[in-house]
Amino acid sequence: MASRASSANAYLLVPIVLMAALLGTAVIRGPNLITESGIGSAVIVAAPVILATYALMVLAVAGRGTVDLAVGPLLAFINVVLVKLSTAGILASPIATFIVAIGLGMLYQLLFALIVIWVRVQPIIVALSGFLALTGINLVILPRPGGVAPEFMMGWGAGTTIFSPVLVILVVATLSWYLFTASTFYTNLKMMGYDERAAWTSGIRTDVVRIGAHLIAGVYVGLGAICYTALISSGDPTQGQNMTLTAITALVLGGVALSGGRGGVTGALLGAVSLWLIGYVLATFNFGAIQAFMTQMVYGIILVLSLLLTLLVPVIARYVSFISPWSAFLVLGVIVLSIMMQVGTFDTYAEVAPVAVEAATSERYFLIEPARVATDGFQISAVQAFALIAGLGAIAIVLAARLVDAESGARRMGPFLYLFVAVMLIALFVAIIVQPDSSLFGVPK
Repeated sequence: MASRASSANAYLLVPIVLMAALLGTAVIRGPNLITESGIGSAVIVAAPVILATYALMVLAVAGRGTVDLAVGPLLAFINVVLVKLSTAGILASPIATFIVAIGLGMLYQLLFALIVIWVRVQPIIVALSGFLALTGINLVILPRPGGVAPEFMMGWGAGTTIFSPVLVILVVATLSWYLFTASTFYTNLKMMGYDERAAWTSGIRTDVVRIGAHLIAGVYVGLGAICYTALISSGDPTQGQNMTLTAITALVLGGVALSGGRGGVTGALLGAVSLWLIGYVLATFNFGAIQAFMTQMVYGIILVLSLLLTLLVPVIARYVSFISPWSAFLVLGVIVLSIMMQVGTFDTYAEVAPVAVEAATSERYFLIEPARVATDGFQISAVQAFALIAGLGAIAIVLAARLVDAESGARRMGPFLYLFVAVMLIALFVAIIVQPDSSLFGVPK
């Protein structure tokens, strides 16, 4: 039982290790990432890609090789419609904006599902047709980038603070999927993705399940379009193609099976964030005029390598079955968050010149005159600090080893790991706000 549970999640090992390596490199190469504005900007920029990847993930789990190539043009279509209606003064209310965006996404996906189910056309043909049609429609609606986003969105894309409406949308969308996984509908969805004929034979209404999957994907695309509109504060009909390529690469990188039946928000989130980190790390290097081409080339190479690694995962899983993805996440999380906290707090400590104690006191009680610092507070020597760090390190290694053994057969993270992640994130947040130039909730200290 434990080995089956571990192998079921083995596909998450690759995105977890890759994200840890990229995040550590990004923090070292660009320390500004570990600031309130850096994290806030990262959330704003990555949110549309993450939500588009969620939409593709739902359809991929449904099976039949359903990869909606039109997810990018659909997101751009909703973007230009929102901007066009806002510029005309028709759309101003936040509630109306969400209804229009989510409604357009669901309507398109409903049409997609009905064509696949009733007309019996292969999903890839429908997706390609939608990609071409929406690309042209977007240019008809808005020939060139421009327009104005709804007024209430103007401050959403500033990225000056960690907490923003875009972060709320992203968190709600992610948590909603985890709640959805506890439902019978999700079980039927995965069963249909593994073997649609067997699911239909067992009494599952596969047509209804497929329509439901497309409607959920439409909701995610609508939310992604809202985040994208908030990011650029205008309309852009030309970004659909790049969004599709990025989302599909993130989907494969996250270990989601394009054949269906396997995948989830965790892998999709890891894949999307990893792709954003790749772009961030490449931006720290100067490639001159070929910067954009270099990024696209790396995306393509990663897509091919991810497909190859997907084929090797079952073989690798037999040799590392004693290591669960959550154990790897725990150990690598400690390492990466330590790097982040070190980089984030490196400039916050001021050196203090040592001050010697009085000669009479030192001669009376010490063979070697010690040095003292002219500050109040708890002070420890270098030997004491080394002993403390070594002891804490030994405890951490023992704890990690125990968790590796205990969690090797877990299908999902246990309560302790959730608590550990929460504590480490709080520690990182505290390390950020104690910096002299930081601000809390947008208010300078």
